[in-house]
Amino acid sequence: MKKKLKELAQLVDGAVIGDEEIDISGVAAIEDARPGEITFVANPKYLPKLSQTQASAVIVSKEVTQGDKPLLCVTHPYLAFTQILTLFSQKPYQPKGIDPNTWISPTATLGKDLTLYPFVYIGDRCSIGDRVTLYPGVYVGEDSSIGEDSILYPNVSLYSGTVIGKRVFLHSGVVVGSDGFGYVKEGKKNVKIPQVGRVEIEDDVEIGANTTVDRATLGKTIIRKGVKIDNLVQVAHNVTIGEDSIIVAQVGISGSTKIGTNVTLAGQVGVVGHIEIGDHVMVGAQSGVTHDLAPNQGYIGSPALPHREFLRAITLFPKLPEMRKTLMDIEKRLKKIEEGLSSSGKEK
Repeated sequence: MKKKLKELAQLVDGAVIGDEEIDISGVAAIEDARPGEITFVANPKYLPKLSQTQASAVIVSKEVTQGDKPLLCVTHPYLAFTQILTLFSQKPYQPKGIDPNTWISPTATLGKDLTLYPFVYIGDRCSIGDRVTLYPGVYVGEDSSIGEDSILYPNVSLYSGTVIGKRVFLHSGVVVGSDGFGYVKEGKKNVKIPQVGRVEIEDDVEIGANTTVDRATLGKTIIRKGVKIDNLVQVAHNVTIGEDSIIVAQVGISGSTKIGTNVTLAGQVGVVGHIEIGDHVMVGAQSGVTHDLAPNQGYIGSPALPHREFLRAITLFPKLPEMRKTLMDIEKRLKKIEEGLSSSGKEK
């Protein structure tokens, strides 16, 4: 594929400085780019490399107006790079059909233009939408559904009753609909609470490798539209994750937690159960969320505090030994003063 630089400018709503008729055939990093490719500079510290790159054109911010090669000036260089990379890297979908080693229940409903690789299992009364791709080892339990244009990579498991929306990507090893971790004590014995709910994953969700999403005890565990979940994340029973939220690797979300719209949970955040996290909240890495979080704020620490409060608190930590020594000295001096006052009173 080749595109004129002016065509790429139209795609990303940018402006060209220099030759807009040059042909672009690919995208590369600034150090690796070759003639015919376009690269990008999102961080101003890399601007000196503009004169060194062999790329035919460079995506830059609108503040950059001069260079020794054609520039594609945009408001958000990294976003423009992503859009152009998507254009060059995505290939038109070509269905490969259904491999004879796939097992499909006679009661399942199949859409058009499918790609079903060997050793896929599709259970009773399942529904598979148009242009779905299921890689080897995918298990689709009974009464589950998968929306059109979704891709399930090798060894994804959907337990019974799971609902997957359109354009959903589930990477290798994802397990959706396994039992929630629910037990009640009978003396010393742990009695399992039946997990009879289900999981619903809405459109345009992507879930990373080896992430698990548990079915609800009753009702639903819900992943809303546009959510992006990294590898190795645990989503417990009856959790709701709001639209366009980002959940980074090794996050653990306990049962019945409600997460708002456009929330970011950074790596290794732990969230206790039965709390609510408001819209547009950002929680820093390795934080422990033990209570409700108000919307439109950043939090960090364990227990999680508003960002500015945490910064004030963290500056005190290195001073604690010195403060303790000072406090002990004050206590000794105060004790001597009190003993002196006591002695004076007795003499009178």
